[in-house]
Amino acid sequence: MRWWDGMQWTDQTQAARPAQVTVPPPVAPAQPTSGILPPGERTAANAPARKHKLLGGKRDLQAEVERLQRIVNDMGIGQLDQLRAETRQLGDLLPRMRQEEATLRASIGPLRVEAAQLNGYQAQVVGLRADVEKLQVKRDALASARREIEKLDAELGKLRVEQAELSSGLVETREISLLQEAGIYQYRHRLNDAVAYKARLTGLQARIKDAVKAKTAVTGKTNWTVNNSLAQGRKMVSEFSRLMLRAYNNEAEHAVQSMKPYALESSVARLNKAREIISKLGATMDIRVTDAYHRLRVEELELTADYLAKVAEEKERAKEERARLREEEIARREYQREQDRLGKEQSHYESALAALQANGDVEGAERMAAKLAEIRDALDGVNRRAANIRAGYVYVISNIGAFGPDMVKIGMTRRLEPMDRVRELGDASVPFRYDVHAMIFSNDAVSLETRLHHTFTEHRVNLVNQRREFFRVTPAEVRDALLAGLDATIVNWVDEPEALEFWQSETTRREAGTLPG
Repeated sequence: MRWWDGMQWTDQTQAARPAQVTVPPPVAPAQPTSGILPPGERTAANAPARKHKLLGGKRDLQAEVERLQRIVNDMGIGQLDQLRAETRQLGDLLPRMRQEEATLRASIGPLRVEAAQLNGYQAQVVGLRADVEKLQVKRDALASARREIEKLDAELGKLRVEQAELSSGLVETREISLLQEAGIYQYRHRLNDAVAYKARLTGLQARIKDAVKAKTAVTGKTNWTVNNSLAQGRKMVSEFSRLMLRAYNNEAEHAVQSMKPYALESSVARLNKAREIISKLGATMDIRVTDAYHRLRVEELELTADYLAKVAEEKERAKEERARLREEEIARREYQREQDRLGKEQSHYESALAALQANGDVEGAERMAAKLAEIRDALDGVNRRAANIRAGYVYVISNIGAFGPDMVKIGMTRRLEPMDRVRELGDASVPFRYDVHAMIFSNDAVSLETRLHHTFTEHRVNLVNQRREFFRVTPAEVRDALLAGLDATIVNWVDEPEALEFWQSETTRREAGTLPG
């Protein structure tokens, strides 16, 4: 038996159950099961018997029919017509079903493509879910930070109120900011040297003492009474005045002792604040520091700051002069050694020339005379260099590892071997050696160096110490200036510094992973 799946007969089958046919037992001829007698035997005498037999035979036939019907039903023959009818219906449905199948098969391709896209989307969704989880964590952290910020904002408002209350009783100091600012100290009193400042300061301090002795430093009420006594009132005002003046002078002396040139403004502000506090505390008795005395103390602070700045300036100038003299002494010794060496060579060659001439070696004497002429020329050049203190080399050097690519040092040396000076500058005070862009010889190297410094004065790094010869320019800009307006002869110029140690250090750090690639 084949299986019908609702659309078509499938290849699935099952064995049909065999029909169980019951074979009737044999019937004797004398007693036929039909109960019908031959015509000769149909008599009136046996009519009731025949009628009885007919009724029994009918029941037997009915039972037999039922039995046979069961056999047919078991064999499935009774369902055959029904199955044939269903087959015809299914056959009618088959073309439409096949058409639907073709349509569905045609739609499978796009669906498969869409399914592949959905699989890709699913992978993206997994990644997006991970990102979403991270963003949720960040959102929670930001929410927590926002709550913390709101809390801090509330506290900040309170602190600002407190700051406003406290600021009225504080003196704003600017030492740190002034230390960080690059600028030249502005003298309040322009005197020639530290000795003049010291003399002026001594005279001012004498005037301050005279004001205290004359009792013109502070003033107070003269009609103040204590126990209805003007004498006791004046005594009380005098004592409180001396106490207030002592506090004010202590503040002024402390400002003078701790004075630094860059802290002048804050020191004056402290002294002004001290005067205001004394005026508030002595308001009842009208005790206050006089304007004239206060101006004397402020002038003392200004003179002290000027004096300290002038002392520092003179120390720096003396240090620079010692360095210049040391450089000159080194150059002088080099010239002297070179002169001694050339003098000895000249004596040797003169002796050799005399011996060759005595032996009659004309050719050898000519070679010796030419060599002797070279030595004499070199000796004359060294003598001229030693006599001309303005002759020397102007060098342009840079240190990319220490100062970056856009900074050069422009200096001058009178040494016979100028690279010795460059090597000294690149000692342990800087992390890398200097690279030389140009070494320019000039009979007036001092003037050439000065003109270069004036050309790039706006790019000078240190505006306070003019001997710090660093400029924020590129080597190419210095080269153009030399060729354009300074009329200098450049024998060799190097645009790009070698900076061997610096680049090797950078490579080592990059390979070790301590420097971003």
